[in-house]
Amino acid sequence: MEITNSFKDKVVSELLTLRDNFGGSDTAFARSMDINPSVFNRLKNGEREKLLPNTTWLRLGREMGITTNTRKWNIVETDVFLQIREEVMFCKQYSKSRIFVDNCGIGKTFTAKYLSKKLKNCFYVDCTQSKKKNEFIKALARIVGVEVKGKFVDIKENTKYYLSMLESPVIIIDEAGALDKDALGLVQEYWNATEGLVGWYMIGANALRNKISTGVSKDKDYYAELFSRFSENFSSIVPVEKNEKYAFYDKLIRDVLSANIKDKSMLNELVKKSLVNINGAVSGLRRAESLLLLHNA
Repeated sequence: MEITNSFKDKVVSELLTLRDNFGGSDTAFARSMDINPSVFNRLKNGEREKLLPNTTWLRLGREMGITTNTRKWNIVETDVFLQIREEVMFCKQYSKSRIFVDNCGIGKTFTAKYLSKKLKNCFYVDCTQSKKKNEFIKALARIVGVEVKGKFVDIKENTKYYLSMLESPVIIIDEAGALDKDALGLVQEYWNATEGLVGWYMIGANALRNKISTGVSKDKDYYAELFSRFSENFSSIVPVEKNEKYAFYDKLIRDVLSANIKDKSMLNELVKKSLVNINGAVSGLRRAESLLLLHNA
Protein backbone atom coordinates (compact mmCIF):
# COMPACT_ATOMS: atom_id res chain seq x y z
CA MET A 1 0.00 0.00 0.00
CA GLU A 2 1.30 3.43 -0.94
CA ILE A 3 1.49 5.96 1.88
CA THR A 4 0.81 9.39 0.40
CA ASN A 5 2.48 12.60 1.52
CA SER A 6 -0.96 13.92 2.43
CA PHE A 7 -1.49 11.02 4.82
CA LYS A 8 1.96 11.54 6.35
CA ASP A 9 1.23 15.24 6.84
CA LYS A 10 -2.03 14.37 8.63
CA VAL A 11 -0.17 11.96 10.91
CA VAL A 12 2.53 14.50 11.78
CA SER A 13 -0.05 17.25 12.32
CA GLU A 14 -1.92 15.05 14.78
CA LEU A 15 1.34 14.06 16.48
CA LEU A 16 2.20 17.71 17.06
CA THR A 17 -1.28 18.38 18.43
CA LEU A 18 -0.90 15.50 20.87
CA ARG A 19 2.57 16.73 21.81
CA ASP A 20 1.08 20.05 22.94
CA ASN A 21 -1.03 18.18 25.52
CA PHE A 22 1.81 15.95 26.70
CA GLY A 23 3.49 17.30 29.83
CA GLY A 24 6.76 15.40 29.49
CA SER A 25 9.77 15.88 27.23
CA ASP A 26 9.98 15.31 23.47
CA THR A 27 11.87 12.10 24.21
CA ALA A 28 9.14 10.83 26.51
CA PHE A 29 6.45 11.77 23.99
CA ALA A 30 8.26 9.94 21.20
CA ARG A 31 8.46 6.86 23.42
CA SER A 32 4.74 7.14 24.16
CA MET A 33 4.10 6.90 20.41
CA ASP A 34 6.72 4.15 20.02
CA ILE A 35 8.94 6.09 17.63
CA ASN A 36 12.62 7.02 17.89
CA PRO A 37 13.11 10.43 19.60
CA SER A 38 15.58 11.59 16.93
CA VAL A 39 13.09 10.62 14.22
CA PHE A 40 10.35 12.61 15.96
CA ASN A 41 12.63 15.64 16.07
CA ARG A 42 13.22 15.39 12.32
CA LEU A 43 9.48 15.00 11.69
CA LYS A 44 8.90 18.20 13.70
CA ASN A 45 11.38 19.97 11.43
CA GLY A 46 9.47 19.02 8.29
CA GLU A 47 11.30 15.89 7.13
CA ARG A 48 9.21 12.96 5.91
CA GLU A 49 11.03 10.72 3.44
CA LYS A 50 12.53 7.43 4.65
CA LEU A 51 12.13 8.29 8.31
CA LEU A 52 9.48 5.68 9.14
CA PRO A 53 8.49 2.39 7.51
CA ASN A 54 4.98 2.20 6.04
CA THR A 55 3.87 -0.09 8.85
CA THR A 56 4.68 2.61 11.40
CA TRP A 57 2.86 5.33 9.43
CA LEU A 58 -0.18 3.05 9.29
CA ARG A 59 0.02 2.18 13.00
CA LEU A 60 0.23 5.83 14.00
CA GLY A 61 -2.66 6.70 11.70
CA ARG A 62 -4.76 3.89 13.17
CA GLU A 63 -3.98 4.77 16.78
CA MET A 64 -4.80 8.44 16.23
CA GLY A 65 -7.98 7.76 14.26
CA ILE A 66 -6.78 9.30 11.01
CA THR A 67 -8.76 8.27 7.97
CA THR A 68 -8.55 8.94 4.25
CA ASN A 69 -12.33 8.88 3.95
CA THR A 70 -13.83 12.11 2.72
CA ARG A 71 -16.74 12.00 5.16
CA LYS A 72 -16.04 13.99 8.30
CA TRP A 73 -17.86 13.06 11.50
CA ASN A 74 -18.89 15.99 13.64
CA ILE A 75 -18.21 15.81 17.37
CA VAL A 76 -21.39 15.99 19.42
CA GLU A 77 -21.39 16.83 23.12
CA THR A 78 -24.10 14.36 24.08
CA ASP A 79 -25.33 13.87 27.64
CA VAL A 80 -22.93 10.91 27.89
CA PHE A 81 -20.03 13.01 26.63
CA LEU A 82 -20.78 15.81 29.10
CA GLN A 83 -21.03 13.52 32.12
CA ILE A 84 -17.83 11.62 31.36
CA ARG A 85 -15.96 14.85 30.65
CA GLU A 86 -17.15 16.36 33.93
CA GLU A 87 -16.07 13.29 35.90
CA VAL A 88 -12.69 13.01 34.15
CA MET A 89 -12.04 16.71 34.80
CA PHE A 90 -12.91 16.23 38.46
CA CYS A 91 -10.49 13.29 38.73
CA LYS A 92 -7.80 15.28 36.96
CA GLN A 93 -8.20 18.46 38.97
CA TYR A 94 -8.39 16.82 42.39
CA SER A 95 -6.40 13.60 41.75
CA LYS A 96 -9.45 11.47 42.55
CA SER A 97 -10.81 8.24 41.13
CA ARG A 98 -14.19 7.23 39.70
CA ILE A 99 -15.76 4.28 37.90
CA PHE A 100 -18.23 4.80 35.06
CA VAL A 101 -20.21 1.67 34.22
CA ASP A 102 -23.00 1.63 31.67
CA ASN A 103 -24.45 0.08 28.53
CA CYS A 104 -22.50 -0.53 25.34
CA GLY A 105 -22.92 1.73 22.33
CA ILE A 106 -23.53 5.04 24.09
CA GLY A 107 -20.20 6.70 23.25
CA LYS A 108 -18.08 5.88 26.31
CA THR A 109 -14.96 4.87 24.39
CA PHE A 110 -15.32 7.65 21.81
CA THR A 111 -15.48 10.24 24.59
CA ALA A 112 -12.52 8.73 26.45
CA LYS A 113 -10.32 8.74 23.35
CA TYR A 114 -11.36 12.28 22.46
CA LEU A 115 -10.54 13.58 25.94
CA SER A 116 -7.14 11.85 25.90
CA LYS A 117 -6.30 13.85 22.78
CA LYS A 118 -7.64 17.19 23.97
CA LEU A 119 -6.71 17.36 27.66
CA LYS A 120 -3.15 17.89 28.83
CA ASN A 121 -1.64 14.83 30.52
CA CYS A 122 -4.77 12.75 29.96
CA PHE A 123 -3.76 9.19 29.05
CA TYR A 124 -5.90 6.39 27.60
CA VAL A 125 -5.44 2.63 28.08
CA ASP A 126 -7.50 0.11 26.11
CA CYS A 127 -7.63 -2.93 28.38
CA THR A 128 -8.85 -5.24 25.62
CA GLN A 129 -5.31 -4.92 24.26
CA SER A 130 -3.59 -5.36 27.64
CA LYS A 131 -5.61 -7.84 29.67
CA LYS A 132 -2.79 -9.42 31.65
CA LYS A 133 -0.55 -7.93 34.32
CA ASN A 134 2.66 -7.60 32.31
CA GLU A 135 0.77 -6.36 29.26
CA PHE A 136 -0.84 -3.65 31.38
CA ILE A 137 2.52 -2.64 32.88
CA LYS A 138 3.98 -2.15 29.40
CA ALA A 139 0.89 -0.42 28.00
CA LEU A 140 0.72 2.14 30.81
CA ALA A 141 4.47 2.78 30.68
CA ARG A 142 4.39 3.36 26.96
CA ILE A 143 1.49 5.82 26.88
CA VAL A 144 3.10 8.05 29.50
CA GLY A 145 6.52 7.90 27.82
CA VAL A 146 8.48 5.54 30.07
CA GLU A 147 11.00 3.31 28.30
CA VAL A 148 9.65 -0.23 28.02
CA LYS A 149 12.91 -2.10 28.52
CA GLY A 150 14.41 -4.13 31.33
CA LYS A 151 12.70 -5.86 34.24
CA PHE A 152 8.97 -5.42 34.68
CA VAL A 153 9.43 -4.28 38.27
CA ASP A 154 11.70 -1.46 37.07
CA ILE A 155 9.29 -0.43 34.32
CA LYS A 156 6.48 -0.35 36.87
CA GLU A 157 8.42 1.70 39.42
CA ASN A 158 9.64 4.14 36.77
CA THR A 159 6.04 4.63 35.64
CA LYS A 160 4.86 5.39 39.17
CA TYR A 161 7.66 7.89 39.66
CA TYR A 162 7.16 9.54 36.27
CA LEU A 163 3.41 9.92 36.79
CA SER A 164 4.02 11.56 40.16
CA MET A 165 6.21 14.17 38.44
CA LEU A 166 3.62 15.25 35.86
CA GLU A 167 1.21 18.15 36.27
CA SER A 168 -2.31 16.91 37.11
CA PRO A 169 -2.25 13.67 35.10
CA VAL A 170 -5.33 11.48 34.72
CA ILE A 171 -5.39 7.89 33.47
CA ILE A 172 -8.51 6.64 31.67
CA ILE A 173 -8.71 2.85 31.93
CA ASP A 174 -11.23 1.82 29.28
CA GLU A 175 -12.82 -1.65 29.02
CA ALA A 176 -11.54 -2.31 32.53
CA GLY A 177 -13.72 -5.41 32.78
CA ALA A 178 -11.34 -7.10 30.33
CA LEU A 179 -8.49 -7.02 32.88
CA ASP A 180 -7.74 -10.30 34.59
CA LYS A 181 -7.57 -10.49 38.39
CA ASP A 182 -3.86 -9.74 38.66
CA ALA A 183 -3.98 -6.82 36.21
CA LEU A 184 -6.98 -5.26 37.97
CA GLY A 185 -5.16 -5.61 41.29
CA LEU A 186 -2.25 -3.76 39.73
CA VAL A 187 -4.47 -0.69 39.36
CA GLN A 188 -4.71 -0.57 43.14
CA GLU A 189 -0.90 -0.75 43.39
CA TYR A 190 -0.49 2.20 41.01
CA TRP A 191 -3.19 4.11 42.89
CA ASN A 192 -1.43 3.56 46.23
CA ALA A 193 1.89 4.79 44.82
CA THR A 194 0.37 7.95 43.29
CA GLU A 195 -2.32 8.86 45.84
CA GLY A 196 -3.10 12.56 45.73
CA LEU A 197 -0.95 13.02 42.62
CA VAL A 198 -2.77 11.20 39.81
CA GLY A 199 -6.42 10.92 38.79
CA TRP A 200 -7.81 7.53 37.73
CA TYR A 201 -10.99 6.92 35.74
CA MET A 202 -12.20 3.41 34.96
CA ILE A 203 -14.78 2.76 32.26
CA GLY A 204 -16.62 -0.48 31.63
CA ALA A 205 -19.91 -2.26 31.12
CA ASN A 206 -21.76 -4.85 33.19
CA ALA A 207 -18.77 -7.21 33.24
CA LEU A 208 -16.78 -4.69 35.29
CA ARG A 209 -19.68 -3.97 37.64
CA ASN A 210 -20.27 -7.69 38.21
CA LYS A 211 -16.59 -8.46 38.72
CA ILE A 212 -16.11 -5.78 41.36
CA SER A 213 -19.49 -6.22 43.07
CA THR A 214 -19.02 -9.99 43.35
CA GLY A 215 -15.50 -9.56 44.67
CA VAL A 216 -16.65 -7.05 47.28
CA SER A 217 -19.64 -9.12 48.44
CA LYS A 218 -17.51 -12.23 48.83
CA ASP A 219 -14.70 -10.28 50.50
CA LYS A 220 -12.42 -11.70 47.83
CA ASP A 221 -8.80 -10.67 47.26
CA TYR A 222 -8.38 -6.87 47.00
CA TYR A 223 -11.78 -5.90 45.54
CA ALA A 224 -13.12 -4.03 48.57
CA GLU A 225 -9.90 -2.02 48.86
CA LEU A 226 -9.93 -1.21 45.15
CA PHE A 227 -13.60 -0.18 45.21
CA SER A 228 -12.94 2.03 48.24
CA ARG A 229 -10.22 3.88 46.36
CA PHE A 230 -12.64 4.49 43.48
CA SER A 231 -15.25 6.20 45.70
CA GLU A 232 -17.22 2.98 46.40
CA ASN A 233 -19.69 3.89 43.69
CA PHE A 234 -20.48 3.21 40.04
CA SER A 235 -21.60 6.25 38.10
CA SER A 236 -23.89 5.78 35.10
CA ILE A 237 -26.34 7.69 32.97
CA VAL A 238 -28.76 5.34 31.14
CA PRO A 239 -32.12 5.19 32.99
CA VAL A 240 -33.45 1.84 34.16
CA GLU A 241 -37.16 2.50 33.71
CA LYS A 242 -38.29 1.38 30.24
CA ASN A 243 -39.92 4.59 28.99
CA GLU A 244 -37.16 6.80 30.38
CA LYS A 245 -34.56 4.53 28.81
CA TYR A 246 -36.26 4.75 25.42
CA ALA A 247 -36.43 8.55 25.67
CA PHE A 248 -32.75 8.69 26.63
CA TYR A 249 -31.70 6.67 23.58
CA ASP A 250 -34.01 8.64 21.30
CA LYS A 251 -32.31 11.88 22.37
CA LEU A 252 -28.80 10.39 22.23
CA ILE A 253 -29.20 9.01 18.72
CA ARG A 254 -31.08 12.06 17.47
CA ASP A 255 -28.36 14.40 18.78
CA VAL A 256 -25.61 12.49 16.97
CA LEU A 257 -27.46 11.85 13.73
CA SER A 258 -28.79 15.39 13.39
CA ALA A 259 -25.22 16.72 13.50
CA ASN A 260 -23.97 14.26 10.88
CA ILE A 261 -26.84 13.53 8.51
CA LYS A 262 -26.86 15.20 5.11
CA ASP A 263 -30.47 14.48 4.20
CA LYS A 264 -32.43 15.95 7.12
CA SER A 265 -35.67 14.48 5.78
CA MET A 266 -34.41 11.01 6.73
CA LEU A 267 -33.65 11.90 10.35
CA ASN A 268 -36.84 10.58 11.99
CA GLU A 269 -36.77 7.38 9.93
CA LEU A 270 -33.16 6.59 10.82
CA VAL A 271 -33.68 7.41 14.49
CA LYS A 272 -36.65 5.02 14.57
CA LYS A 273 -34.65 2.24 12.87
CA SER A 274 -31.68 2.86 15.13
CA LEU A 275 -33.64 2.58 18.34
CA VAL A 276 -34.64 -1.08 18.11
CA ASN A 277 -32.34 -3.92 17.03
CA ILE A 278 -33.20 -7.33 15.59
CA ASN A 279 -33.94 -8.74 19.05
CA GLY A 280 -36.35 -5.95 19.89
CA ALA A 281 -34.04 -4.37 22.46
CA VAL A 282 -33.16 -0.68 22.52
CA SER A 283 -30.04 -0.17 20.44
CA GLY A 284 -27.25 2.42 20.46
CA LEU A 285 -24.91 4.59 18.45
CA ARG A 286 -23.05 1.85 16.58
CA ARG A 287 -26.26 0.77 14.85
CA ALA A 288 -27.12 4.41 14.16
CA GLU A 289 -23.73 4.98 12.51
CA SER A 290 -24.11 1.85 10.37
CA LEU A 291 -27.57 2.90 9.19
CA LEU A 292 -26.32 6.39 8.35
CA LEU A 293 -23.57 4.90 6.17
CA LEU A 294 -25.88 2.29 4.68
CA HIS A 295 -28.39 4.89 3.52
CA ASN A 296 -25.66 7.36 2.55
CA ALA A 297 -27.74 9.94 4.35
